[in-house]
Amino acid sequence: MGQLILPTSGSIYIDTSVAIYTIEGNPDYYSILQQLWSKFYTGDIQIISSKLILMEVLVVPLRNGNNSLVADYEELLLSSQVQLIPISQLLLRQAANLRATNNLKTPDAIHAATALSVNSNQFITNDKGFRNVPGLRVVILSEVLAS
Repeated sequence: MGQLILPTSGSIYIDTSVAIYTIEGNPDYYSILQQLWSKFYTGDIQIISSKLILMEVLVVPLRNGNNSLVADYEELLLSSQVQLIPISQLLLRQAANLRATNNLKTPDAIHAATALSVNSNQFITNDKGFRNVPGLRVVILSEVLAS
């Protein structure tokens, strides 16, 4: 199993999968992500995402009536120092351009545009489609696991 290589400081953008793997204790990725959260809680790095992440993580727990899981996600994303970037008209325009030129799905285009707008040091995901976005410094968790 590989190890996640993180910058010593700066901001890391997380895709929805990172929050899901963390909160739901994914057996493949949970231990890899512990270094990320440790550096975050000690203040060495900042974790950033789009406000879209909240909607994405809550769908299944709400569908299943799992209020405990809803509370866990809300605690991580709303009660901690994770910075959630609002979806502005400018971001939507940038996302539309990324969707048009990189064949991304709408939520992925919003995440990519948001990460680019805040000039994040890394973009952690498990979706290889983000690798096609120019300027996005992508880390693919499955590749970290395999290394």
